[in-house]
Amino acid sequence: MRVNEYVRHDAVGLAELVAAGEVTPAELESAAREAASAVHARINAVVETWPTDDRPAPGSAPLAGVPFLIKDIGVAMAGRRMELGSRLAAGQVAGADSHLMRRFRRAGLVTFGRTATPEMAYSLTTEPVLYGATRNPWHPELSAGGSSGGSAAAVAAGVVPLAHATDAAGSLRVPAAHNGLFGLKPTRGRVSMGPDFDELYNGLAVQGCVSRTVRDSAALLDGIRGPEPGDPYFAQEPARPYAEEVTRPPGSLRVGVLTQAWGGRRTTAPVADALSRTVRLLEALGHRVTESEVGLGADWEDFVLANARLWTANLTASVDALAAAFGRPVDHSTLEPVTLAGYHYGQRVGAAQFVTALAIRNTVARSLARYFDTYDILLTPTLPELPPPLGAYGEDAGTLDGLGWIARVLDRSPFTAAFNVAGTPAMSVPVTADAATGLPIGMQFAAGHGLEGRLFRLAGQLEQASPWSDRIPGAWAGTPTNR
Repeated sequence: MRVNEYVRHDAVGLAELVAAGEVTPAELESAAREAASAVHARINAVVETWPTDDRPAPGSAPLAGVPFLIKDIGVAMAGRRMELGSRLAAGQVAGADSHLMRRFRRAGLVTFGRTATPEMAYSLTTEPVLYGATRNPWHPELSAGGSSGGSAAAVAAGVVPLAHATDAAGSLRVPAAHNGLFGLKPTRGRVSMGPDFDELYNGLAVQGCVSRTVRDSAALLDGIRGPEPGDPYFAQEPARPYAEEVTRPPGSLRVGVLTQAWGGRRTTAPVADALSRTVRLLEALGHRVTESEVGLGADWEDFVLANARLWTANLTASVDALAAAFGRPVDHSTLEPVTLAGYHYGQRVGAAQFVTALAIRNTVARSLARYFDTYDILLTPTLPELPPPLGAYGEDAGTLDGLGWIARVLDRSPFTAAFNVAGTPAMSVPVTADAATGLPIGMQFAAGHGLEGRLFRLAGQLEQASPWSDRIPGAWAGTPTNR
């Protein structure tokens, strides 16, 4: 299969071709590797590839034979490196598959490499010292987002139809928005973090993927959802497979709209215009849309402080464990300035401060739960502005302490983190694009705890009404191409 044929299909479509005997998993993998090579110099999204030895039989699993990439953090694949985008963890090799990796295998995915992440997933742009900056396929001088920036850039460039992603403050939705992709952050507890972890970042982090089509994300979530023994959180099982939800009508939904976030940057004119167009589309589809007040349950400054304490305390524990395992120092030779600042800040977080941060988590979760008693869906921009230039996040970063860096990250992405704190599902949908530049603009839709099915139904409807998957940066050319 030629690359220009390969990129015309999503993951479900490729699996159907394999099941029908029209193409082999080996041919798909060859096309994916060729696509990765074609765009590597332009976007720097894939940091390592490896030989594969576990190609499934055609039709043996829902996504049997589909090429796949995993992020360089959050999932362990036996015998493969997981370096967390950091010099401190350079050379780290997983001794066994994590629960999630086993489920990727059972879904039939052929994992042949790993994608770039910022150091320790500690940023919403992917510009690590270890492997260099990942560039946006739509415009190589712009950020691809983070922390799942490598996965998103690879999918947008046509290397794979979907890729593993994680999300602790927007790390899945932000790069989905920057790269014109669909990305759904599941409910807390929907996907297991085991066996090495019961939770990451006190439940703020979840596992998922970014994809070009809604049905791909639904099919993958069906394959990886469900608890494992010992998991600390439980998300009620859906009434039906998510793959079925995508084609079901969503009905007439009560949609609340939040134009300006609780804190952080104000929504810029191009994004506000895209939001207005999205509202008109929703109304034309029969939904009841009203601008609404959304109580966060905490002042923005307290919200930022709580996130900073949770993030940095967890970061400090991880850094100490890695330093001990590898016998490496914790200093500028192993960590980037913002990570090192977060490490030192986390060392000073006291037990009472940590418990207070967890209390803020509870307050936010209860407040947003009350909101979804009145509204079925909350609509916000995923981000308040278009993708920033590479380097914008890091301006004067060396002068910031751990709290200052988290404040900067949340300032640039003020809409996303609340749903990590609350543990509720949220998705970024590339409904429209900026009229002046053609860059995709993501719209975020959030729902109550456990209601991913509702989001998939709405996303399926929006994809039909305003197709976005027909426009992808072509892997063979490296530029946006109409398929």
